[in-house]
Amino acid sequence: MTGVLRSRSGGKPIGYKAGAGVTVVQATSKATAVVANALAGRITTAADSLAGAAEVAFTVTNPLVEVGDVPVLAIQSGGFGGTGTYQANVTAVAAGSFQVTLANVGATASEAVAINFVVIKG
Repeated sequence: MTGVLRSRSGGKPIGYKAGAGVTVVQATSKATAVVANALAGRITTAADSLAGAAEVAFTVTNPLVEVGDVPVLAIQSGGFGGTGTYQANVTAVAAGSFQVTLANVGATASEAVAINFVVIKG
């Protein structure tokens, strides 16, 4: 197989198997905390309004996260072709959780944003 990153021990691909992730949806607002009990997955935000040039933070509770870990985010959908243009960053990591700050660098928008995440163990 070409084009696949492999580890030095055993030649196995690096990453998570299909189905290893979790999908969670915010209940009421983009500031609502979520629980994600996996090292990878997708968070879909609520579709409430976020003003242009504004940001909101929410906590991802995850018992698998430790202080030295590195959560990585990528926006999967939302803001592409819509009104908002979003950036998502991890702004804090603690034992059992990490904080996501979602910024709208476009115009005011009311749309759900799908954010993929993976936790690199430190």
